[in-house]
Formats: sequence, C-alpha cells, structure tokens
Amino acid sequence: MSQIRVAAIQMVSRFDVEANLSSAGALLQQAAAEGVQLAVLPENFAVLDSGNLCQWGEQERQQKLFTGFLAEQARRHRMQIVGGTVPLRERPDGTPVSGQRVRAASLLLDQDGSTLARYDKLHLFDAAVGDSQGQYQESSIIEPGDRWVTSPAVCGTLGLTVCYDLRFPALYQRLAAAGCDLISVPSAFTYHTGQAHWEVLLRARAIENQVYIIAPNQGGEHSSKRRTWGHSMIVDPWGEVLAQGESGPGLVIADLDLARLAEVRTAMPVGQHQRFTTAELT
Repeated sequence: MSQIRVAAIQMVSRFDVEANLSSAGALLQQAAAEGVQLAVLPENFAVLDSGNLCQWGEQERQQKLFTGFLAEQARRHRMQIVGGTVPLRERPDGTPVSGQRVRAASLLLDQDGSTLARYDKLHLFDAAVGDSQGQYQESSIIEPGDRWVTSPAVCGTLGLTVCYDLRFPALYQRLAAAGCDLISVPSAFTYHTGQAHWEVLLRARAIENQVYIIAPNQGGEHSSKRRTWGHSMIVDPWGEVLAQGESGPGLVIADLDLARLAEVRTAMPVGQHQRFTTAELT
C-alpha cells in the first residue's frame, strides 16, 4: 500500500483530565470515520497540569489511566495511534524516575492496542519566552530520555520526537539515517515561539532529511497565562505543506504517498552526499 492516510489531532487541553480524554476520544473517532490509519495526538494531550505531573504519573502507574485509554482507542478504531506524551514514573527499563519528576513518553500503539514503541522526550524546554508565563523549566518536572527511537508502522518506518526536539536537527538526521519515512512531532509550541518558528522548523526538518513530518500541536487558550500556537501540520519530503490547521481543536488529515519519498530521494540523493555523520547519537 503506497497511500497512507494520517491525521494530526489538534487539541486545546486544559486542567480537566477527564474532559481532555473525552475530547481526544471524540477526535480519534472522527479520524477513524475519515479512514485514518495512523493518528498522532499532541504533547500533553491528557495532562496539561505541569504542577501535578508526578501525581498523575503515580496514578498512571497504579491505574493505567492514559496508556489504557490509548490502547482501548487503538483497538476500538483498528488504528495506530501515537499518544502525544503521557507522564510515566518508570524508565523504559522499569527503574523508577528519581525525585518528583516523570518521563514525557510518546507511545506508538498498534491496531490491537499493544505498544510498539516508546520514546522519552530528549530535549527539555528550559527557556524564557515573551508571553504571559515568561519562564519555562521542564527539567524541574521531567527527566530527559536517553535514546532515539524508530519503529515499523503502517507508514513504513516511524521516528518519534516531541516538541522542543524540533530545534535539534542532529536528532532528525539520525532518524533519517536509520531509514525513517515519517517523523512525528507531537507538540505544545507556545503562541510566541510558534508564530515565529513553527512552520520554518517543520519544513526545514522535512527538506533536510527527505521525510514526511506530522506535527500535531496544542492550539488555543489554556489559561490566563498559557496560549499555544496550533497550526498543526503535515509536510512532505520536498517541504510542501500537505495540510495545516489554524486554532482550536480539530483534525489535519493528509494522504502520504510512499512512492513520493523514493522520487524525491532519487532525484536529489542527499543521504548519499552527506559527509558528516551523527554516530554519537547512539
């Protein structure tokens, strides 16, 4: 199958986890009705409450609130799902995360609800931004991951990344070198940074690495201090924007043509011309 239908699911998650899950479920149902085979939720799709991430991580450990939801949705709709990010208190090897932090894990669920891959966000957003919140310090609540991740998927080979990772091109080069056809970028880009950098970063990562990019973003007013950019996007390996949202919740859907990947890579074999490697990203 050379044509794969994918959806970037844009949300405006707030501090009500039950409402967030209900919204995500409704959007996934809509995606399934549209014939989507792979749906990607945004970063923090279920939990936007950064002050209580550790508590939510503990609840997940005991009740499987988020992973159970994702597995059930994948089974119900017979659809692969990238579950944005969920707070987990255990590392991939089962050891506990130290202190009061969590791992921001992006999970790929198969159509039967099983977990195909887990990627823990590598790059943490510790930055001063010109918005009402001003300072962001993800490292105070999140422990960074320590490895890049790819997985077989309906789209070929999928590379998993999250939000701030987008600013670190070596990671995307490594994923492309590992044979990725599509890279997911579930995000919660602020309005301020998104307006300036969102589209150019996504298109650059697609062009440089000759891959499809699917980037669902949070998009709207979350609180008096938190506003995100939205404009979820799907980009082809030539850098063309196949589909793009605006603000508010909704679906951004596109059909990916895997033959297009071969066409672009054959015409301009950037991977063969690369003279520097990213071997240090093991």
